[in-house]
Amino acid sequence: MAARIEDYALLSNCRTAALVSDQGSIDWLCLPRLDSASAFGAILGDEAQGRWRLRPADPDAVSSRRYDGDTFVLITRWETADAVAEVHDFMPIGLDPDVTVGRTDLVRRIVGVRGEMTFAQRLSIRLDYARVIPWVRQTGTEEEPCLVAIGGPDAVALRGAQLTASDHRHEGQVTVTAGEVRDLQLTWFPSHRDLPPALDADEEVERTKSWWQEWADRISHDGARRGDVVRSLLILRALTNHETGGIAAAATMSLPEEIGGVRNWDYRYVWLRDAALTLEALLDHGFVAVAGRWREWLLRAVAGDPGDLQIMYGLAGERDLPERVLPEFPGYEGSAPVRIGNGASAQYQADVVGEVLVTLSAARAAGLGESEFSWPLERQLVRFASEQIERPDQGLWEIRGEPHRFTHSRVMIWAAFDRAVRAVEEFGLDGPVERWRGLRDRMREEIDRDGVVDGCFVQYYGTTEVDASLLLLPQVGYCRPDDSRMLATVARIEQTLMPDGLVRRYRTGTGVDGLTGSEGAFLACSFWLVEQYAVTGRHEEAHDLMDRLCGIANDVGMLSEEYDPVSGRQLGNTPQAFSHLALVRAADALARAEHRPR
Repeated sequence: MAARIEDYALLSNCRTAALVSDQGSIDWLCLPRLDSASAFGAILGDEAQGRWRLRPADPDAVSSRRYDGDTFVLITRWETADAVAEVHDFMPIGLDPDVTVGRTDLVRRIVGVRGEMTFAQRLSIRLDYARVIPWVRQTGTEEEPCLVAIGGPDAVALRGAQLTASDHRHEGQVTVTAGEVRDLQLTWFPSHRDLPPALDADEEVERTKSWWQEWADRISHDGARRGDVVRSLLILRALTNHETGGIAAAATMSLPEEIGGVRNWDYRYVWLRDAALTLEALLDHGFVAVAGRWREWLLRAVAGDPGDLQIMYGLAGERDLPERVLPEFPGYEGSAPVRIGNGASAQYQADVVGEVLVTLSAARAAGLGESEFSWPLERQLVRFASEQIERPDQGLWEIRGEPHRFTHSRVMIWAAFDRAVRAVEEFGLDGPVERWRGLRDRMREEIDRDGVVDGCFVQYYGTTEVDASLLLLPQVGYCRPDDSRMLATVARIEQTLMPDGLVRRYRTGTGVDGLTGSEGAFLACSFWLVEQYAVTGRHEEAHDLMDRLCGIANDVGMLSEEYDPVSGRQLGNTPQAFSHLALVRAADALARAEHRPR
């Protein structure tokens, strides 16, 4: 059985990621890329789906853990009655192409601190989403043991300890004394190539720590939540592919929004919306170059007819993301089906173009210069928005029911035209600005007429329901935070979407999403409410809610998508970009409110 979602920590090399439980078990790792097939998938089942466990043989050993500074080098400290040792887990960042091309590495360094401690190692490699039990052979020597597992196009080698086969898994022990260091080194490589040489672990750990720490040292945040902001921005960077520039929405797939439920989705892809909002958070803290790389990624991904625009792509811009079920996985705590791919890639979500243009406008204001194709790309996106202006959509929440004219989506269409007008008026770019102004004014007239009922913004035209996406309207400049309609909307959200003090996306019982079951509180929505409270003078409530939300993060600062206040458990895919970027925005809003002149 897998650990609780909040019991996992993240390792990353900015290409893929591993989840390590507080009991020393790597239960999730896709190789060689975040959206590749899994080699360890026990988080969606048990050892039969792949796992690499390393923990003291003494069952009474207790653990604590932390990251080594502002890095993704995870230090788990194990203590028994007569010994102390640490495991330093990390994925080499791999900046040297002469060394790292065609391989992915994960190092588990065992460090003796006091006394003598024996660690038990148990390895179950299950390639291709647990559909392939690899052929395994021993290739090393007694002094330099090495195990190689091959299945189809993939090969995985483990160096550093002697292992013995037992029922399609391998087991062994490693003993360290005070001051002794033992390195276990796992390497993925294409099965048609030779086994790459072992890395110099001493060199790689220092290189990896320096890279992450130097990146984190560039972050500027003047506020009480600096530690939370830095860790959140680090997680956003970890979800950004170092080679392609694609930004994944999360590191995992099919972790449930309700334990035992069916709302289990694959989030290892690039949602244009989530990536755009992530970039805004990075831009606000000075990372303009990242925005430039993502703009290049966007140009490659959406090349062709704007009518073929998708709401999500693979990490390198792949378009074919069919959703299918993997019966090999029983699901996290029995939450089935387990899905890969994502059917929402075929949806029309009208807000996406607006999100992208808002972010590219912010990048321009932050100093990102135009490339040969950047403004023509934006003009094409504006044209696409104008051609689809009458079309109802599935909305921000990717409903699988009937499309509607969601108020938030309509506002983001307004934002698309607004940013196009600004590009001409404020930055001297060319375009049919009079037409864009007319479309912007037309959208505002429509929203103010059809998106407001009894002085309150509504979820979609024709309903009296609200949803949490309406909290974003002031963030994109559609209205002031203290607009009377906005204040009335906040009051309705508090009355109908906060049964336990945290914000739900919408009322799931209305049937609008076309799904059965329920879900937890969507963490990003509560952070949006913190920001709304902060900018409207409700500072005490803002701080109280922020304290509660940051308290939901686990011991290494990770947040998943949702939270169940009843069971006190994190839910959904983790770490979730949406949650962490919303945390950063909320912390920034609180910092600005604290420094505002009375």
